[in-house]
Amino acid sequence: MPAVFYVDDSRDDLFYAQYVCRKERPDIALSCFHAADAAFEALCEGATLPALLIVDLYMPVDSGIGLVTRLRADHRFASMRIAVCSGSDATADRERALACGADLYVEKPIDLSALVRPSQ
Repeated sequence: MPAVFYVDDSRDDLFYAQYVCRKERPDIALSCFHAADAAFEALCEGATLPALLIVDLYMPVDSGIGLVTRLRADHRFASMRIAVCSGSDATADRERALACGADLYVEKPIDLSALVRPSQ
């Protein structure tokens, strides 16, 4: 079962992701974090990397861009797939996310099952 970390300051968005996991029962082990620092600490402490890290673009303390940049600068996370998510469909947001090292940019609401498929 692939592990997925989801970082979002919106408790509603995290609740929705957890609800969808319980309802649809995708073969995903979802861990949710309200802050980038908490997710970063969990990644540093973990023995294995999640199959995917999903991070919200706009967060008040540390933006998704900041977390992705920090992770990509650390060789331990070079192979980890990272998706930046947002309610924004602006081309500039997509380009910023991909330029900082994200593998994917997805609009909310996110489809967890689709994101962990190998073809993505």
